[in-house]
Amino acid sequence: MRNPSPELARRMANAIRMLAVDAVGKAKSGHPGAPMGMADIAEVLWNRHLKHNPANPHWPDRDRFVLSNGHGSMLIYALLHLTGYDLPMDELKNFRQLHSKTAGHPEVGITPGVETTTGPLGQGITNAVGMALAEKLLAAEFNRDGHTIVDHATWVFMGDGCLMEGISHEACSLAGTLRLSKLVAFWDDNGISIDGHVEGWFTDDTPARFRAYGWNVIAGVDGHDPAAVDAAVAAARAQAHRPDGKPTLICCKTVIGMGSPNKAGTHDVHGAALGAAEVAATREALGWTAAPFEMPADIATAWDARAAGAAAEAAWQQRFDAYRAAYPLEAAEFMRRMAGDLLPDYEARLPELLATIAARPDTVATRKASQNALDLLAPLVPEFFGGSADLTGSNLTNFKGCVKAGRDARGNHLSYGVREFGMAAIMNGIALHGGFIPYGGTFLTFSDYSRNAIRMAALMKQRVIHVFTHDSIGLGEDGPTHQSVEHVPSLRLIPNLDVWRPADALETAVAWAHALERRDGPSALCLSRQNLPKVTGTVLAGHVRKGGYILTDMDEPQAVLVATGSEVEIALRAQALLAADGIRTRVVSMPCTSLFDRQSEAYQDMVLPLGLPTVAVEAAHPDFWRKYVGRTGVVVGIATFGESAPASVLYEHFGITSARVVDAARTLVHRAAHRREQPLPAHIVPSSN
Repeated sequence: MRNPSPELARRMANAIRMLAVDAVGKAKSGHPGAPMGMADIAEVLWNRHLKHNPANPHWPDRDRFVLSNGHGSMLIYALLHLTGYDLPMDELKNFRQLHSKTAGHPEVGITPGVETTTGPLGQGITNAVGMALAEKLLAAEFNRDGHTIVDHATWVFMGDGCLMEGISHEACSLAGTLRLSKLVAFWDDNGISIDGHVEGWFTDDTPARFRAYGWNVIAGVDGHDPAAVDAAVAAARAQAHRPDGKPTLICCKTVIGMGSPNKAGTHDVHGAALGAAEVAATREALGWTAAPFEMPADIATAWDARAAGAAAEAAWQQRFDAYRAAYPLEAAEFMRRMAGDLLPDYEARLPELLATIAARPDTVATRKASQNALDLLAPLVPEFFGGSADLTGSNLTNFKGCVKAGRDARGNHLSYGVREFGMAAIMNGIALHGGFIPYGGTFLTFSDYSRNAIRMAALMKQRVIHVFTHDSIGLGEDGPTHQSVEHVPSLRLIPNLDVWRPADALETAVAWAHALERRDGPSALCLSRQNLPKVTGTVLAGHVRKGGYILTDMDEPQAVLVATGSEVEIALRAQALLAADGIRTRVVSMPCTSLFDRQSEAYQDMVLPLGLPTVAVEAAHPDFWRKYVGRTGVVVGIATFGESAPASVLYEHFGITSARVVDAARTLVHRAAHRREQPLPAHIVPSSN
């Protein structure tokens, strides 16, 4: 721990302020207010307490730092540059420019030292809850008496906006319940948001709110008094060593834009460059004589954390070497888990597992098929960490031998409570931390609550698995509030998200396997409530991995029937009925359209020949399927909200039937045979319901 003199600490904080001012000014866009207001807090945390090594941003036992108010990104960029990360001054000069390492909001995987992508307010603090939970679980699993290899804190900066977002309630409530005592959040209480002074729309008693959650609250801290901030941090750290320790909220009263003579304390400094005149005035007010993007040598030396970081990591490495000598198997398992690798024998044992599943003749809902797959996969994937948003018995995310995690209970399945959005963002934090592959369940229609966190997982390329059950009108009597119509096609529009809608047990198991093996993005498994027949066999497992494949075929097919999930059965019945009429068809199952789209053009053309009439059937909004069936093809789907009735009645009512598929295919084949344009019958209209 380094303790600079008050004058040096002031100048170190001013270095952050001026880097933010100059970078935002050069870019002519950005948010200088938060970095200027939180600079003194940042100096205390990053210079005196944060355990990190700029030379190795991925050291397993480093502290995690999350800038939840990510619009203040120049704060973390300044800190990373000053402490010695691979973020040279030229990158700060390139703030907010194309392909720079200093994007408008911090992005994990782009900037060394950034732990998570933040910007959507409230998600950073929620990611941090996931990180702190992962640390606590790993410590319980791997630490041994006399050998502590997992022992780090998670630090968060957040502002009023994060606290206004409802997700902060979901996450911080759960963090208090779980007693995540190594989680410390600094509230930048500056009273300003974009629209002005927040007392017109944010009058919560925030300290009382967090005390009610079960947090340790340190209120009334002057965020511009380093000694007061330092004392608060020391008190927060003490919680980690108490058996009943709590997460800590440090309430720091600050002035947004501190140092700007004419704009400090106003919303004018929140999200805009200061302007040349105010920059000059700020330089004078702070006594900062260095030119833009230049750093006085003594300040650069004071901030340099490379030697201290190397020493901290070396000390941990020495402890880990002793741990490895005493517990070689546990040490190897820990490093494997933190590297994100699957067990060495996973690949060899998977085919037998899939064969076991494929051999079962059961007619089973794919949500149950998912649980059956988990039962078999879990011994191969000890890093599984599952859960559900109060729907475990419906989503079936638990598996044989799983252990319920709790406040002081080590486990691998968590009841998140009714917190869909919080669950999704916490899972992102768990994945970002490393050591676990998180998955969580809710009803598909409630994916709307989770959507932005799902999008963030895709943006961050994190291996997170969403289990969405009750995927269509097939759930029946619960009615349109719970029946998904637009959700599957809408989720497919999120870049880098693999959306699976499997037709039977084998397709479901392959979906799980692919999601586990995929290290560059999340997956969503959309599963049925109703029972579905077996339609595949073991020989097709490799084909399922292509996302779309020929399920059954006939010589010289005259049309293609494409289906997903529960509608594959409908397509197969239609194929048989058409064959009785002398019409030859091919049935294509397409459980994952994005994966199919990543196959070669030759493969796609082989499965879906150009010019061959195509009918798609899916109990969802039909417009998505235009890309496959073309303007003249037919989509049998549903473009209205559902109704409350038994599933079989609803399928008949909305016309998602084999008879309708037969009618559509027959019409298309007839048109193609006569090579003339003629309107489709009124009840077969492309993209209708």
